[in-house]
Amino acid sequence: MRLAQSRWTGSAWIEDAAAPWPADLVLAFGTREVFTGAVVDALRERHPGATVLGCSTAGEIAGTRVYDGQVVATAVRFASTKVATARERIDGRADSRAVGARLGAGLAQQDLVHVFVLSDGLLVNASELARGLADVLPPGVAVTGGLSGDGALFGATEVCLDGAPLSRQVVALGLYGKDLRVGYGSLGGWDPFGPDRLVTRSEGSVLFELDGRPALDLYREYLGEHAAGLPASGLLFPLSLRNERGGLVRTILDVDDAARSLTFAGDVPQGAFARLMRANFDRLIDGATGAARAAAASLPRGAAELAILISCVGRKLVLKQRIEEELEGVRDVLGAGTTLTGFYSYGELCPGATGVCSELHNQTMTITTLAEADCTSSSPAS
Repeated sequence: MRLAQSRWTGSAWIEDAAAPWPADLVLAFGTREVFTGAVVDALRERHPGATVLGCSTAGEIAGTRVYDGQVVATAVRFASTKVATARERIDGRADSRAVGARLGAGLAQQDLVHVFVLSDGLLVNASELARGLADVLPPGVAVTGGLSGDGALFGATEVCLDGAPLSRQVVALGLYGKDLRVGYGSLGGWDPFGPDRLVTRSEGSVLFELDGRPALDLYREYLGEHAAGLPASGLLFPLSLRNERGGLVRTILDVDDAARSLTFAGDVPQGAFARLMRANFDRLIDGATGAARAAAASLPRGAAELAILISCVGRKLVLKQRIEEELEGVRDVLGAGTTLTGFYSYGELCPGATGVCSELHNQTMTITTLAEADCTSSSPAS
């Protein structure tokens, strides 16, 4: 695998975006105002024939640096791995499972090893999207990826496939070949507070009641002075969910004052127990390091060639000037020979601890590692 990374600052390329070899894939992550069709055209001109895949972000990752207002482009030349893509329009959360199934059906071919997904970050129920993919993908094929971002604005998010980034898009990348090895891991690091609350009324990703009380009212009580900044301030206080299937974290995407409800990026199952969470700086950084260890566990030491890091915007807002510490922790685990790219997101897709079935995570660092050289294990860690 050959890799070359560059950045577009809005006025100039930093480093040479044109690798001296033909690329198969270009991953591009950038701020919505800067990541335009003209940038995609420039990447396609520099890398003729390559698939250009990317999305808008809440921050861009290149190595151990976090950027805002730029585009980070990583060109990949595989030794033997083949790529294919599928794209679907999504008009609302109710379409999510069907969209996932159509994407999966378009990629379910022989020698499929892994699927990487980028989705509109505001119009999707990513739990249902993941279920739709799982409905049709071959057994053992895992899905990782994330939801595109728009900083802390929550105005519009965009996804790109070989053209101008657009809203209402979900794109999936299929990776094929017997030589490719994939690892993945996802961990958080937030501390719960307050009592357990029973989810007494919910519909999909919309939470109406906790302990029989309007969810928005209860959230505002807990947030105090932060309540005026909802939904953005909700990134600092995610919701921990626990039921018989295990635990997940959810982040608020929207509030409905009339219904006194909260809309999250994924399912909030009725009957689950919920607790609010708040930041623990050291545990957030430790979570990123733990995700890197899990992502590297299925590969021989030092074998990860490319790592795609998708971390939640809430972590970035909390860690602030310490944000690059979580990237440095990942670097310490994966080593200097691994190219790091990625973005800050509105949600992360990764299998949970129970198997290869992908789930939506919020407020985590999720890492996908790829390698082709001299790998002996194909069983990813979660």
